[in-house]
Amino acid sequence: MERGGCVYMITNFTNTVIYIGVTSDLYFRIIEHKEKHYPNSFTAKYNCNKLVYFEQFSTIEDAIGKEKQLKNWRREWKINLINSVNPLWEDLFLTLE
Repeated sequence: MERGGCVYMITNFTNTVIYIGVTSDLYFRIIEHKEKHYPNSFTAKYNCNKLVYFEQFSTIEDAIGKEKQLKNWRREWKINLINSVNPLWEDLFLTLE
């Protein structure tokens, strides 16, 4: 049985850093970021814990493909994508079920 996946972008309090990741369990993964489960990680170092964008896919492979695509984008394009679905850059974590 294939398991779906999710690509996501998180940022810090001042929205100056954008981190792109992929996971099969978005809720659990964002909790790990918020709690700095990996204290030496990029997201812990730059205090990235605000979920500003996510997109779900039917397979993890599709999510990984989108992650690779987004990581090659210019910062301006990433900002435009976030603004298209979350113009106030609110933390979308509370919208997760």
